[in-house]
Amino acid sequence: MNGIDELSRRLGEACAASGLRVACAESCTGGGVGEAITRTAGSSAWFDRGFVTYSNAAKTDVLGVRQETLLAHGAVSEAAAREMAQGTLHQSEADLAVAVTGVAGPGGGTPTKPVGLVWFAWASLDGEVRSRFEVFGGDRAAIRAQAVAAALEGLVALATRAP
Repeated sequence: MNGIDELSRRLGEACAASGLRVACAESCTGGGVGEAITRTAGSSAWFDRGFVTYSNAAKTDVLGVRQETLLAHGAVSEAAAREMAQGTLHQSEADLAVAVTGVAGPGGGTPTKPVGLVWFAWASLDGEVRSRFEVFGGDRAAIRAQAVAAALEGLVALATRAP
């Protein structure tokens, strides 16, 4: 079992123990978080849905990310990730949500938003929103895999209310 499978299994155990359901919104991971979760047998009991909102229009239309946020901060930003996570909760029947947006490369990076920069946000129905960024190394596949793992780690932490 690889690390991502183990994280998904742990997430499932935490959700089953507390009766929580999760949902995800993904941009640079292109559905990788949802795919990792659904590799876990029995995930239908605790995984509600996933949104792949790759374009800015999808982020706005599906998740309610404000145009003002995208214009002021860009899609790869803390503000966009937080709005994506909150929008995921509003558009699902989940108790917890994760949002992932970043620059997986090999192109598209800038001095302020380099290849490997990924913003995450995790939200819960009780109003808690956590966010952070990572700058991952490696090629596109490596960056995406690291982002999936980090997204799952944050969900596990939220599901178990770890600090």
